[in-house]
Amino acid sequence: MMTRWDHSLRGFADAAAWFVATVGQVGDRWGEPGLGEWDVRALVGHTNRSFLTVESYLGQPAASVDVPSATAYYVATSAIAAGPEVAQRGRDAGAALGDDPAAAVAEIAGRVVAFVGTHDGAEMLTTVAGGMRLADYLPTRTFELVVHGADLCRALGLAPTPPDSAARQALELVAALAVERGRAGDLLLAATGRPGPAFSVL
Repeated sequence: MMTRWDHSLRGFADAAAWFVATVGQVGDRWGEPGLGEWDVRALVGHTNRSFLTVESYLGQPAASVDVPSATAYYVATSAIAAGPEVAQRGRDAGAALGDDPAAAVAEIAGRVVAFVGTHDGAEMLTTVAGGMRLADYLPTRTFELVVHGADLCRALGLAPTPPDSAARQALELVAALAVERGRAGDLLLAATGRPGPAFSVL
C-alpha cells in the first residue's frame, strides 16, 4: 500500500518527466515569448529551479518547523513571489542552462529525482520561508512543475496534459489555497463554467 510520501514522490517524479519531455520539444524556440517578461529560456530556467531548490535546501538542515504545510509556504512567500527579483532570477537561471538547455534540464531532473528518492520525507530543510519538512515542501515543487509546465505548453502551442498523479497534487494545493484565501466559492464557480472575475489563489 502506497504511503502519503510514496504518492508525493510519484507525483514529483511524474511531473519531472513530463516537464523534461516538454522542454525536449522546444527545439530552437528559446528566444520566443514564454510567460510575461520571460522568454522560453527564462521560463524553463525558472521552472528548473524547482529541482535545484530541493537539492540546495536539503543541504541546509533546519532545527525547527516554521512552515507546517505546502499551503503555508505559499502564504508565507506571496510577497517574495511578487518581487521584481523573481523575473531576473528566471533569466539568470535560463542563461545558466548553457548551450544545450534541454540536456541540462534532463540531467538536473534525473539527478534530483533520484536524490529525493533516497529520503523518507521527514528530513528538515531550510527554505526561503523558514524550516520545513521535505514531505511538506516537495508538493510545492510538483505544483511549480505542473503549472509552469502548462505555461511552457501554451507558449509552444501544445496541449497542457500533466500526468494524473502530478495534476491531482497540484489541484489539491490550489483547492487548499483557495480555502485559505477565502476564494473557495470563486474557484468552484470558475471551475464549473460560471462567469466571474479572473483571480489567482497565489
